[in-house]
Amino acid sequence: MKRFKVIAILWIYLQFLSTLISASNPKEATKKEVINLLRKEIILKANQLLKEKPQTITEFTCPRSAGGKNDFYSEGDYWWPDPKDPNGPFIQRDGLTNPENFVSHRKAMIRFSQTIGTLASAYKITGDEKYVNHAQLHLKAWFVNNDTKMNPSLLYAQAIKGRFTGRGIGIIDGIQLMEVAQGIRVMQNAPGFDKKLLLDTKKWFSDFLQWLTTHQYGKDEMNAQNNHGTCWAMQVASFSRFTENNELLDFCRNRYKEVFLPKQMAENGSFPLELKRTKPYGYSLFNLDAMTMLCQILSDKDHDLWNYTTPDGKCIRKGIEYIYPFVEDKSKWQLPPDVMYWDNWPVAQPFLLFGATVFQKAEWLECWKRKDHFPKTEEVIRNLPIRNPIIWLE
Repeated sequence: MKRFKVIAILWIYLQFLSTLISASNPKEATKKEVINLLRKEIILKANQLLKEKPQTITEFTCPRSAGGKNDFYSEGDYWWPDPKDPNGPFIQRDGLTNPENFVSHRKAMIRFSQTIGTLASAYKITGDEKYVNHAQLHLKAWFVNNDTKMNPSLLYAQAIKGRFTGRGIGIIDGIQLMEVAQGIRVMQNAPGFDKKLLLDTKKWFSDFLQWLTTHQYGKDEMNAQNNHGTCWAMQVASFSRFTENNELLDFCRNRYKEVFLPKQMAENGSFPLELKRTKPYGYSLFNLDAMTMLCQILSDKDHDLWNYTTPDGKCIRKGIEYIYPFVEDKSKWQLPPDVMYWDNWPVAQPFLLFGATVFQKAEWLECWKRKDHFPKTEEVIRNLPIRNPIIWLE
């Protein structure tokens, strides 16, 4: 009996200590809230994933691809057959997705991202290495095994029939790999993590970074003035942190300060180029999520992008403050509704959570908690690359 009393007293003490820590560290308290909210669903999904085998791009082929079986291939979303010339080059219908285009590789990459993100989240919550062990099977299939791995480039992404075998804007498909890189960071110190696999995956991402920063497609995306430029930097920042490439991390920090805030954001916190699109609401959410993730990834004890403000007052907080009323109550949106997927947004947008955590805005956190954390619509999933916030709360 005495032993059980000691254990009970120790448990009470630990709970009390945890409460004190949470009270003195608001960020830790928010992290605890997030875990408590998502724990049940994450563990359920992770346990289901333990039964699933890896599936890479090599399982799907398209005769229109100019690449090989290990090359990622996708087709531009808004391109359609020309009614006047059905067998000729496709024509653009901005904002309207062609359901007949080849997207199987994109779906496979999203599945991979969801798998690693969920398994890493479950490991972070429980410390159970069964999730790490299963994740390694998928990592080997995508990055190591010659028959199934993906080549480290997006040379054939978002091709257009009759026009291009691939385009720079196809690099945006790679945002799905961010939670793969971050998931590995979370799991890499587990005792059972294969050290050679860790080296192999870091080599793959280093090669991918080399391509992203030297190929003309990558240079074109880097200089894009809208969400494509933001998403290029978001990927480069994520992969650079994983591979410990400090030079590229600094480059992305300067890009955020000198290009994205000054040139993409208006003084009221909106993104004018996104508002001009046929899906202004969805694109505004998407770009703000990407810019927020740059702050989350690139800020450390020596760099504070969260509180960085341009001379004319532009900052990430102003961006969140601009869009928040329309997320809390979409009926207040005064621009035309998006031409597609209007009813599917918003969901649990990352900028709400991470902004609330940094700036201690309880209403942003409560709004995030009420939104859908596990959306089912494919287009929403594709444009929500940060689906496992627990692995990003460090």
